[in-house]
Amino acid sequence: MRSYTFKNSLLRNLEAEVIARLCLSPVTFELGHEIEFPGAPIHHVFFVEEGMASMTTTFKDGSQVEVGMFGYEGVIGVSALMGTKRSLNRVYTQIAGHGYSSPVEVARAEFRAGGTFQSLALRYVQAQLVQTAQSTGCNAKHNLEQRLARWLLLCADRAHTNHFKMPQESLADMLGTTRPTVSLAAGHLKEEGLIEYNRGAISILDVEGLEKKACECYHIIKDHLDNYAEFESGITV
Repeated sequence: MRSYTFKNSLLRNLEAEVIARLCLSPVTFELGHEIEFPGAPIHHVFFVEEGMASMTTTFKDGSQVEVGMFGYEGVIGVSALMGTKRSLNRVYTQIAGHGYSSPVEVARAEFRAGGTFQSLALRYVQAQLVQTAQSTGCNAKHNLEQRLARWLLLCADRAHTNHFKMPQESLADMLGTTRPTVSLAAGHLKEEGLIEYNRGAISILDVEGLEKKACECYHIIKDHLDNYAEFESGITV
């Protein structure tokens, strides 16, 4: 494998010898594919090429809320590189796709060796922290239509598609609200000609219009996730 063949931002920025040491194996992410589950051992880290996965916090009553989103830009399971043995959150595929896996011990050894992989992984952690912090503030400050527009745009960016399936129950979970409430918000976006939404199938019809509807949080999160590889990490490679 050569790094320039990858769509994943982290893999694309690695030297060929690092790619070889990671012992990558192709993996298919089917819809609903369980990547991590709270308390379950972490055996692999994953690099998404196409598709999108959500990281959620699950409560005692079985409800869940999205606290992170993964696409082509980074690595799923990054906490395992720093010593975490068991998953703290649920991570599962929201939009089907494919990518690569690396045995966690192999990836951890490469991380501990320093170099480009460590630097990029830490920069990605920083980008994820920005995403989580901004989303937390967004959920407290902005109305549901703004938040829904922001989430749909980020989802489309991560998955490289403006057309995907997302049941209302999943949308409600991701935004921490109820199905009737998210149905009403989605209906307003549909009436404005920004999206088409029917039987769980979503199409973004007007990207520019949806960006105007979304809050400023969209561009803040997008900028960090798209450009984290260029940020200064403080680590000399």
